[in-house]
Amino acid sequence: MVKLNDMIGETTLVTSPDFPDLKAVQSAHLRIKSVVHRTPVLTCSTLNHLLDASLFFKCENFQKVGAFKFRGASHFVMSLSEVEANRGVATHSSGNHAQALALAAKMRGIPAFIVMPENSPDVKKRAVTGYGGQITFCQATLQAREETLQKIVKQTGALFVPPYNDPKIIAGQGTAALELIDEMIDLDFVIAPVGGGGLLSGTAIAAKGLLPNIKVFGAEPANADDAFRSLRDGKIYPSENPKTIADGLLTSLGELTFAVIKKNVDGILTASESEIKQAMELVWERMKIVIEPSAALPLAVLLSKKIVISKKRVGLIISGGNVELKTGSLGREPALG
Repeated sequence: MVKLNDMIGETTLVTSPDFPDLKAVQSAHLRIKSVVHRTPVLTCSTLNHLLDASLFFKCENFQKVGAFKFRGASHFVMSLSEVEANRGVATHSSGNHAQALALAAKMRGIPAFIVMPENSPDVKKRAVTGYGGQITFCQATLQAREETLQKIVKQTGALFVPPYNDPKIIAGQGTAALELIDEMIDLDFVIAPVGGGGLLSGTAIAAKGLLPNIKVFGAEPANADDAFRSLRDGKIYPSENPKTIADGLLTSLGELTFAVIKKNVDGILTASESEIKQAMELVWERMKIVIEPSAALPLAVLLSKKIVISKKRVGLIISGGNVELKTGSLGREPALG
């Protein structure tokens, strides 16, 4: 088995190119491995039997802030020069990206300015402030969020950190797949959820770079299938009026993530709402771990039987586990990360 240090070799820390590649993901791993959790890879004999395949779940629900987003945010923040870092960082978000950026900034000792909608759930507000983020509230519209962020950036000089459409973010997210393949080198497939495309882009870059014959698929709700249609038709379709329980996957693809996906991803698979709920419940009941609806998509698309995986080895990226159990609502960003 090839180990991660062997795959990286003597790769030096470099700034990710405009179009990230395997070296950028490997470099990101070197940069952030001391601050992120190396999350476990779990298996489940019941699910293996159900699908007649060997499934390997990369459990980013055990990552800091409860989601893969910390990988990209910490890589962006750790990549900043001292001059850049001293300016602080800023974003608009009410979900995992806000929490991830706040914690990454705290760990580097720099300020994080977070614009959040006024109606954000209290659990999200507490998480951001608990990680040291400085919140500015705004109306619950995209225009208000963007305009408020522009004011904050102008006032503070902070650097805007995008949630997904950025080479450093993509490279950071790809480190989850890098670790997965380090442990399970001979995978036939790897599947990751897709919303804005940062996680799927990074996953595809790492997987195809290390295992050229592997098949990489994105997983998306049928009720929010803009990535499926975009890849099919070769142009970006915006996410319009999506209605799905997987509310972390409502964001449209970005220009960079779409370019990476077109080059590296074999297809986008969709699942119905009932399949998403079934997948989430199966993981809760059989694996005894808490995952959010968006994280259930890789298993959900396998339940839909749209690809043949019999006797194959399949890696699934479990993107996060942020569910607000007290109220039963989902403790995450409904659209923008």
